[in-house]
Amino acid sequence: KAYEFLHMGRALELARAGAFDLLHNHLNAYPLAFAPLLNIPVVTTLHGSALLEQSPRVIYRRFRHLPYVSISDAERQGLPELNYVATVYNGVDLQQFTFQSRPGDYLVFLGRMSAKKGAHLAVELALRTGVPLKMAALIPPDERDYFEEVIRPRLDGRHVEFVGEVGPRERDALLGGALALVHLCTVPEPFGLALVEAQACGTPVIGMALGAVPEVVQHGRTGFVVHSLEEAAEAVHKVADLDRRHCRQWVEQRFTVQAMVEGYERVYRQLLGLPAPQAPAAPPDPTAGPSG
Repeated sequence: KAYEFLHMGRALELARAGAFDLLHNHLNAYPLAFAPLLNIPVVTTLHGSALLEQSPRVIYRRFRHLPYVSISDAERQGLPELNYVATVYNGVDLQQFTFQSRPGDYLVFLGRMSAKKGAHLAVELALRTGVPLKMAALIPPDERDYFEEVIRPRLDGRHVEFVGEVGPRERDALLGGALALVHLCTVPEPFGLALVEAQACGTPVIGMALGAVPEVVQHGRTGFVVHSLEEAAEAVHKVADLDRRHCRQWVEQRFTVQAMVEGYERVYRQLLGLPAPQAPAAPPDPTAGPSG
């Protein structure tokens, strides 16, 4: 936290000195307390804080007139009264994800080891269906007891395996080789980056219908959006029939880094009163004759 506030203070100092045309805040609500000290626009991307956290809402409501960007339409449900100027989905670098056309023979859980992310439900799903589960997860300090008491006793290295944290290469292989990613969250999901990463590899998602999951997963096409563990178990037996090419195409259409960048550039231009960029002129057709 100390370094976050030092970073925040330096950014505000530079902004007051005229170094920026606009300040884009990704550090929750707290920099907004200082927004009145600046004479440039301050736009905030919420990243789930307004949806899942209580304390920042006091600040967000105090500065509800400032511009906000949601990372999904569902995220706005936390504070619908804010001044939303756009929804900009998170984007991935497709070069980091290798498309795999054939389904694997295991389920995968990728993300934070937490009851909120449904790690225990992923284990239960694997045991109910008989399909092995590989879990790749960060264990935050405040989730260590949950892991030791709820998850570890069910690890056997065969039906349920914990592989720890993975880097980009290991993540690519793990996701691409899976039958499906399991994301049975128990609280509304602001976005769900792991869902996009899996689909970029061609791997469908079985996700709980909370928050942005129905926005990120095309039900019946790139996965199954379910409402219970029973529905998830049914989806496990159907997911291999999905065309994995649709998963990759869905990401290419909506969730790339380029799409994210373009979305934010539109926001910046809107807030600064700048016109939309002109489309580049088409090159002359060498086969066309001289104009009259």
